[in-house]
Amino acid sequence: MTQTSVRPDTAGSARTQASAAETSASAGERHNWITRPREAFTYEALTGRLIGNIRSWRDYPPSLRLWFWLVPALTAAVGGVLRFARLEVPGSLVFDETYYVKDAYSYLISGYERSWPEKANDAFNAGNPNVLLDSPEYVVHPPVGKWMIAAGMWLVGPDNPLGWRFSAALTGALSIALVALIAQKLFRSLLLGASAGLLLAIDGHHLVLSRTSLLDIFLMFWVLAAFGALLLDRDDGRRRLAVRLARQAAGSPTGMPSQLQLLSGPWLGIRWWRILAGVCLGLACGTKWSALFFLAGFGLLTVFWDLSARRAAGIRGWISAGVIKDGLLAFASIVPVAAVTYIATWTGWFRSTDAYYRQWATTNPNLEWGWLPDSVRSLAHYHLEAYKFHQGLSSEHPYEASAWSWLVMGRPTSFYYESPPRGTAGCDVSNCTSAILSVGNPLIWWAAAISLVVLLFWWAGRRDWRAGAVLAAVGSGYLPWFLYPERTMFFFYAVSFEPFLILALVYCLGLVLGRSTDPLWRRRSGLYGLVLFLVGAVLLSAFFYPVWTAEVIPYQDWRVRMWMPSWI
Repeated sequence: MTQTSVRPDTAGSARTQASAAETSASAGERHNWITRPREAFTYEALTGRLIGNIRSWRDYPPSLRLWFWLVPALTAAVGGVLRFARLEVPGSLVFDETYYVKDAYSYLISGYERSWPEKANDAFNAGNPNVLLDSPEYVVHPPVGKWMIAAGMWLVGPDNPLGWRFSAALTGALSIALVALIAQKLFRSLLLGASAGLLLAIDGHHLVLSRTSLLDIFLMFWVLAAFGALLLDRDDGRRRLAVRLARQAAGSPTGMPSQLQLLSGPWLGIRWWRILAGVCLGLACGTKWSALFFLAGFGLLTVFWDLSARRAAGIRGWISAGVIKDGLLAFASIVPVAAVTYIATWTGWFRSTDAYYRQWATTNPNLEWGWLPDSVRSLAHYHLEAYKFHQGLSSEHPYEASAWSWLVMGRPTSFYYESPPRGTAGCDVSNCTSAILSVGNPLIWWAAAISLVVLLFWWAGRRDWRAGAVLAAVGSGYLPWFLYPERTMFFFYAVSFEPFLILALVYCLGLVLGRSTDPLWRRRSGLYGLVLFLVGAVLLSAFFYPVWTAEVIPYQDWRVRMWMPSWI
């Protein structure tokens, strides 16, 4: 919009014309959603109400379709460079790699976890991992993440750090592409999709977890993939509802579905994207049990989406119909599929004869449960013992962090710290430091924490389903940890819901950017604000990059980056 001067005697006329134009525009907007009953149940009207104008990447203008795929690919490439560069540094097992990398190698050799001799880390670091013992090892985490680490070792080799960490880096890069695609789907903006991918690519917390072989990066990936599948299912379910209602209306002389048909609406059939989400959630549970909370949260979220769809479509009994015709099928499509997938991840344990607790049922007969196969009873006992372990996990640790402190990064985890002597490559002063600290980019994390409050108001006040979806995902990964205040917890657990924090932040950046219908000056100022934020985030990530990747820097430079005493 540009300002123009008007003569005093025509100012009133100009205001009158502007008011008339606004009234006309408002009337046009009302006409878009208030239609005659016969017109309300055409396929075009239903899809416009339920999905909107842009329903897939094919609905973008031809000049933008290529960018729909290029944007996620480019942001993933940026993240991949940051994750694979110097991935072999440090050249030794760091933090909990001592468990998961060695377990992964054991999977390569035997399909289950075996014990290691004393000082096995020294042999591993020296490139000689083949020192496995024959006895089984008791572990408390399911197999999927370790199988994924093992896949990287199989591709690159188990005798070098690049092989240990290859799968984590690749998974981290792929998750960047996923979050960019999801942001494009949610916000229908290539610019906001690029912003989401870039912010995740440069954040230190995600970067550190992508450069070390812990389980949490794999948990995050499968949870994010499940969320993306449910987003696609949301559109697919609404499209099916539109097609079937429109077909019923077309077969009626009134041009509307009958009263009986509108009472509950049609069945929507098998929802394949939902089944894929169930597989992804099963793999997430097969990585860490904390994914069970995502399974519950996402299951409720997808049913609420269906309830909303039936209500918007004009179904009178939308609550009962949504529960019976959508909720029950949603449960059947997600929970049993996730359970079967989870059990399948224990195939290596089932195929073995001497894995831990594999023969427990044979030596512990039970009349009440004897009808179950011994392998199933043994696996159930294994899970019971693992559950008891997790419930009693309350030992002190110097880097334990209460869930209350996660969003402000009150106590990030130190994965690695050494003081190389002078003369070491990169050290030209008396005191040097090489460290890996799982602290995130402060601008990104603190802004994301504030964004959650904004989303809460936007969801409650505007009923924006996108804000509700992001909040539900963050809540599924974050809030359950408050139920176990006595447990030993670490900040890096937050990576499971970090992509959704990024989406919350990008939602607010979209508010800054403004709508496509806003005046030019408003869009331009919003774009400047968005670019300024992204540039600030990139510069801050460059500043912290040395303490995320174990670069050798002077000790004083390391101290400058420790913004809080609790980061040391």
